[in-house]
Amino acid sequence: MTVFTCFYPPLTALYMGCKENSVSNIPQGDNNMNKAKLSLQGLLLVVAIAVPLAAMAGDEPGRGGPPRTMPHRAGSMLGPGPDGEPPYLRGLDLSEAQEDKVFAILHAQAPYLREQGKAHQKAERALDEMHDAGKFDDAAAVKLAQASAQAIANITLQHLRTEQKLLAVLTPEQRQKLQDRQLRALPAN
Repeated sequence: MTVFTCFYPPLTALYMGCKENSVSNIPQGDNNMNKAKLSLQGLLLVVAIAVPLAAMAGDEPGRGGPPRTMPHRAGSMLGPGPDGEPPYLRGLDLSEAQEDKVFAILHAQAPYLREQGKAHQKAERALDEMHDAGKFDDAAAVKLAQASAQAIANITLQHLRTEQKLLAVLTPEQRQKLQDRQLRALPAN
């Protein structure tokens, strides 16, 4: 039902515009102008359909928005490197021993992050179902919202703890190089 409601206003407006400019009412002298107007209305119809569909395209059922993870592109600063290392460690020339420690640290956190991610998704799905059912229970909604927020807080704290462990693996020279890089990335005031 919600899919239909997002299309109804633009389609109604388009229908009314087409009805007023129907081909039977077109005088022969204005035929080209009216064909252009109808083509423009057809284009507007396509846009009116495409935009809501694009907005609704998400990675979770019933939830709009962009996917939560971005595909990895080699050499980009957007995601983990080829070995799963964080982008800020790129270019620091880690030794093989350091790479092994980084791998072990990242591998050790994965089950906990997955568990917390699942807890967050479960709470969000339950909130969505409560919303869609039309029965609102304030106490249950508060409990679910708190569970969702707690899972996000746990993920954030785990990321911070992991980052500190990763920084401890670096040599003083590598930490200095990283700090210099971060200072160059700050906007000048």
